[in-house]
Order: sequence, then structure tokens, then C-alpha cells
Amino acid sequence: MNAVVAAVLIMLVLSLCRIHVVVALIIGAISGGLVAGMSLETTINAFNTGLGGGATVALSYATLGAFAVAIGKSGLAHALADKALAIVGRQEEGGAATGIRFMIIGLLLAIAISSQNILPIHIAFIPLVVPPLLYVMAKLNMDRRLVACVLTFGLITPYMFLPVGFGGIYLNEILLANVGDNGVDASELNVMSAMALPALGMFIGLLIAVFFSYRGGRGYDMKLIERTERVDVKYSPKTLVMALVAIAVAFVVQLWLGSMILGALAGFVLFNISGVVKWKEADDLFTEGMKMLAMIGFIMIAANGFAEVMRETGEIASLVEGSVAAIGDNKALAALLMLVVGLLITMGIGSSFSTIPIIAALYVPLALQLGFSPLAIVALVGTAGALGDAGSPASDSTLGPTAGLNVDGQHNHIWDTVVPTFLHYNLPLLVFGWLAAMVL
Repeated sequence: MNAVVAAVLIMLVLSLCRIHVVVALIIGAISGGLVAGMSLETTINAFNTGLGGGATVALSYATLGAFAVAIGKSGLAHALADKALAIVGRQEEGGAATGIRFMIIGLLLAIAISSQNILPIHIAFIPLVVPPLLYVMAKLNMDRRLVACVLTFGLITPYMFLPVGFGGIYLNEILLANVGDNGVDASELNVMSAMALPALGMFIGLLIAVFFSYRGGRGYDMKLIERTERVDVKYSPKTLVMALVAIAVAFVVQLWLGSMILGALAGFVLFNISGVVKWKEADDLFTEGMKMLAMIGFIMIAANGFAEVMRETGEIASLVEGSVAAIGDNKALAALLMLVVGLLITMGIGSSFSTIPIIAALYVPLALQLGFSPLAIVALVGTAGALGDAGSPASDSTLGPTAGLNVDGQHNHIWDTVVPTFLHYNLPLLVFGWLAAMVL
């Protein structure tokens, strides 16, 4: 068996068996290296080499966690939750709660989409906004799997369709640049036209999750939520204003210096200076915040080690070449196999941004040989890269929602985030990505 396929399957099976994702990634990486014929020492060295690539991301999430706790201390998110709870009370008196459910879904979806372009903070908003809303959602019997699907849609679809913010990086700086470097004239291509059908697949998956899969209720332990997420946080106009100012400062610093770490630290320091966070509490709050997102950091570090081992095996290229042997001149089969291979690679690496450079060098010459149009090639490579971002245990697009929804221990990362997002987004992406390759 191909070492990359073996490693990804082992990692996924272990994750589905409720083995911690970090352990699953380590075992999968070592297994992949050994299957490829690498020695145990060489495999471990490759894994260790890759770990450093995730350090910056891990530290970014740690500082964002501290900033999130400081915002929680200000009461800004809880003020929003209190308003929602008051509306819930009135809705219950009127015998209907559908309106507030859709209001929460719409709010979270709008914030998630904005986090990719208007306010490019990616998953940083989740620990700020989601935990204070858990009490409200539980009162409404909202299924957290629905919320996970909504958040993941908002984190992925904008960057794979809209060429602004993170989408500008993914579509222009990575996708079009790599397609162009490998022999396709991408200067006149409309990347939104290429990615419209795949984005439509994501949207259909969202509609299925909202109106069919998780439209029913799901009960959660209210006492457990109250113990882990403070629902009676005190706040005042001063703390709310300072929270808004701190968020603005963090945003400006992040854009100015290009560092999420320094942006979050600037916001946290401002909370200290203003007195919203007392100096004697600052150390404990910072540590509490780092703990909140520590799991994401460690998983991202392990995922980088896993990805480095996969590169060192040299079998990513052979995986594609092996697929080519079965293709012949069949364009439909070629498109399907390229998408499936992209899914496997991204499921393992956990980052669509890192997958594009790997697969573009292999896919573009093959697609040109088979006669795909430039627009179809962009759609193929772009969809193959995005495939697996939803539904990967090591993707921040699934880790982020879990971090916000599991603060009380009632939301399982694999079965309540990874599996639902895989089914609702990867399967439609396969279908609509293939359709885009065939009709463009």
C-alpha cells in the first residue's frame, strides 16, 4: 500500500476510535515512514524537523486564547448572550423559538465569513463568541453539530471563493501562482468562475445540515454548562467599551505588523492598563487562556510533523503517478481520482494552503496532457486542495469550532465536528468539483 494512504488511514481510524488526535498523528506518521521503507530513526528525525513549522501557529493560538479570556472578563460576549437570552425568554412565552435559533445561526455564520476577509482573524473569534452562547443554545436545544457545520462553512467557503483576505492568499498567491508556475497561463482567468461550482457544493451541504440533518433538538447538561462557562459575568459600559477598543487595537496591530501574536498581546496589555484585568489576575488569566487553545496548538504542531514525514517518503508523487496508470485517456476518471488523492493528502496535512504547492506540480501537467481547459485545471487544483480541510482531525477549521463548543466537555471533536463536516462538505465538494472540471 502507498505509504501516504496507509498513514492517513491509520490516523483516521485511530481518531474515529477516540484515540487522541495527537497520538493518532504520531502513530500514523511513524507507520507511514516505515511502510515507505524509511528507518525508524529517519522517520522520527523527519517528524521532529516538521514540528518547528507549527510553532508559530501554536504560539498564535496560545496568545489568542489569553486575549479571548480577557475579553470574556470584560463581559462583551456575555452581554450579547444576555440579550439573546432575554429574547429567548420572550420567544418561550410566545411558544416559538425558531426565530432566535436562526438569528444565532445567522450571527455565527456572518462572523465566521467576516473572519476570513473583513476582520481576518480566522478562528480567533470562536473562543470569544461561542462559549457565552452555549447556555442560550442549550435552552433552545440547539444541536452543537449544526453549529460546528455552520462555523466550518464560514471558515472555508470564503477563502475558496472570494479573492479577498485569506481568499486573496489562497486563490491568487497560492492557487493561481502555482498553476501558472506549472505551465498554465492564469493571467486572464477569473478564479471566482472556476470555484463557483465547488462553493455551491459547500452551500448545499450547509443547507442540508441546517434544514435536514440537525434541525431537531439535542439536550445538554445545563448544570455542567453553568459550572464551566460563567453565565453571570458582571460588566459595565466601561468594560464593554474597553473590550471594543482592545479588539480594534489588536486588529490594527495584526494588520500593521502581520503578526497575530503581537496583535493579541497588544489587546491583552490594553486590558491590563485599563484595569478591566487587574494586574494581580493577569498571570492566572493568561495561563487560563493559553490552556484553552493549547490543544489546537499541539495538534497543529503534530500535524506539521506528520506532513514532513509524508513529504520525506516521496510517495505523494507516486500516489498520483499510480493513479495516472489507471486513468488512460478517461477525463472523468482522471478528475475524480485527482480529487480523491487531494482529499487524502489534505486530510493528513490538515491545511489546504500547504497542499496546493504539493499537488499543483503533479496535477497541472497531467491535466494539460488530458486536455482540461485552464479554468477546469484551476477548479480541479483548488478543489483538491480545499477537500479535506473540512473533516480533517488536524485542520484548524474543525479544531476551532471544537475549542468553542467543548468548553464544558459535551462536544466530541471527532464525532460531533469532524464526521459531520466531512459528510456535509467533502462529499458535495467531490461531486461539484468533479462537475466543474467536466463542464468548464
